[in-house]
Amino acid sequence: MPLQKILVIGGAGYIGSHVVKALLENDFAVTVYDNLSTGQKCNLFAAAEFIEGDILDALHLEQVMKNGFAAVVHLAAKKAVGESMENPQLYALNNLIGAINILNAMVNNNVKNIVFSSTAAVYGTPQYVPVDEQHPLNPMSFYGFTKLKIEELMQWYSQLKDFHYISLRYFNAVGYAADGSITGREKNPQNLLPIVMEVATGKREKLQVFGHDYATPDGTCIRDYIHVEDLADAHVAAIRQLLAGIPSQTINLGTNHGTSVLEIIAATERVIGRPINYEFAPRRAGDPAIIVASNNKARRILNWQPRYLNIDNIIQTTWNLEIK
Repeated sequence: MPLQKILVIGGAGYIGSHVVKALLENDFAVTVYDNLSTGQKCNLFAAAEFIEGDILDALHLEQVMKNGFAAVVHLAAKKAVGESMENPQLYALNNLIGAINILNAMVNNNVKNIVFSSTAAVYGTPQYVPVDEQHPLNPMSFYGFTKLKIEELMQWYSQLKDFHYISLRYFNAVGYAADGSITGREKNPQNLLPIVMEVATGKREKLQVFGHDYATPDGTCIRDYIHVEDLADAHVAAIRQLLAGIPSQTINLGTNHGTSVLEIIAATERVIGRPINYEFAPRRAGDPAIIVASNNKARRILNWQPRYLNIDNIIQTTWNLEIK
């Protein structure tokens, strides 16, 4: 019996390459579609077909979709919150128009299933924690707005066409493949742990900790850090459920546990065996004190649970890449 074919759009990127790895390990035939603007060739696997292409190239997407894919994984998006507020045109073009091109190419070529890379940013400032899928939707950034609009588009397509989706709302993705098979670091990292690593390796002089007077045990922000291999496992589970006929829906991906900025620093110091140079800086506008996911739905619907729950182990997989 031939392997089921999966198209991973953005499969040369940080999360995408881990998703490709997990799909290959679970006996899917994988094609990666990526323009390599942030994805990297070193993240490509020999066992996966690679097509260089852009989601803004609607005609190319139409041609690619004719290859009879059982499902698509869409991870190709601009994702820097600050940049989205300064350059909404770029985010409207890439995230919104790009997604419309993907959805139209799928429907036009009878590709029925998609797993979409969404974000906790659709919730905005939490009204309660842990945040579940019923939490009000109030994005505080244009980036979050684009993801929410794509979810709404998929909802309409699902109602009007023979089209099915699972939208996975990520919390904070961290770590690298424990076996060292993925070596491409994120370009221009915006998130905490990659910046901590830059300080640890001397690429950056010190870390700025934005705010230390939040209503949290140590005064710094708390976030839900989920290992990228756990995210990848959830994508495999979501594809299996879609292919089994599950209804379209949205699912949070997190650990149900929060870690503060100072706890991340302390864990990194334990892993690398020396201090991290940091200083406190004023709060950033729009940074909530605590964002933690409820992952009850993911456990129930996807039969999934995170394997990496110890923050030291998560950081170790990141540090291993730095010392290779």
